[in-house]
Amino acid sequence: MLSPICAMLGIEFPLLAFSHCRDVVVAVSKAGGMGVFGAAGIPPERLEEELAWIDQHIGGKPYGVDLIVPNSFAGKGEEKAARPAIPDEHKAFVADLLEKHGVDAGSVGGVSSSLGDNMSDAGAAALLEVAFRHPIGLIANALGVPPPLMLELGKRNDVPVAALVGTRDHALAQVRAGVDILVVAGGEAGGHCGEVATMVLVPEVAAAVEAVGATTPILAAGGIVTGRQMAAAMAMGAHGAWTGSVWLTTAEAETNPVVKEKMLAASSRDTVRSKSRTGKPSRQLRSPWTDAWEAEGAPKPLPMPLQSLVSEPALRQVDKLSEGGHEGAKHLATYWVGQGVGLMNEAMGAGQVVQAFKEDWVAACERLNGFIGD
Repeated sequence: MLSPICAMLGIEFPLLAFSHCRDVVVAVSKAGGMGVFGAAGIPPERLEEELAWIDQHIGGKPYGVDLIVPNSFAGKGEEKAARPAIPDEHKAFVADLLEKHGVDAGSVGGVSSSLGDNMSDAGAAALLEVAFRHPIGLIANALGVPPPLMLELGKRNDVPVAALVGTRDHALAQVRAGVDILVVAGGEAGGHCGEVATMVLVPEVAAAVEAVGATTPILAAGGIVTGRQMAAAMAMGAHGAWTGSVWLTTAEAETNPVVKEKMLAASSRDTVRSKSRTGKPSRQLRSPWTDAWEAEGAPKPLPMPLQSLVSEPALRQVDKLSEGGHEGAKHLATYWVGQGVGLMNEAMGAGQVVQAFKEDWVAACERLNGFIGD
């Protein structure tokens, strides 16, 4: 396809798939798109293992790596021991919520996620060192302007650097910083997202970038789970699409099977945008867990990354028990997903999803062309 994204990344179709599952990454890249491995929550040694596996199975096709290195967060620049302690109020709230659904709060383990450490300058540097030891074709930062080291390593290794943005001003700041690709994510997106809808944000950013004389290509994101939506976004000024939610229900995805079934049955209204999981606004599948945090009297979510220390251990235990058939845990189970979940009604392989995108994209373009008279 004649998109600058295809030329820049060496891919056939400008569809990028963010996933924490290496199998999805490989399947999408082999099908002509680009898989992007989400590495924010794993330690460097685990990232080395995952990328080595991808290298062995992807057949030389390009793939990327996505990190979260925010410009500011609680405890940034401090030693881990100096970070604020989790308030007793939050601990008690989680314990009470679990007990109400028959989950023993005492069974919840400690935090094994490396998210907080990876957000530090040293943690990010360690992950970047691992990533650039492999033949990656893209490095992306999910929150804020990429750190100087990421931009420097990208230029040194001729690897494009992408950054997610949720406002016009953020997009222009990324252009000034020298980012190679803008991932313009509307509020419909799963995971961290802003308030402005994709349909408004994409043309707004496209016009702003053009107005300053920049040629930075744009990937539209936020609720995009079909080829016709991708075509619509490209008609508004994008050069391709960045997707995440649609891969959660694929055969390859490691998503909790209980959550997969919930997603396949969900409507577009069955999500909520909340700070209760990470401390920054992120869209999740609605459940009694998310409802409790949004209810009157619930404690205010802690700033990132402290809120993750509250939520993730409990939700890991909920996932484990739900997969074993625990009814209370099955009700509580949730995960990040965008409003496009209402269009995710059939479980398919990741390669099949890419093919469906291509066919739907072509059909949408033909439909638009049909409106043009002779």
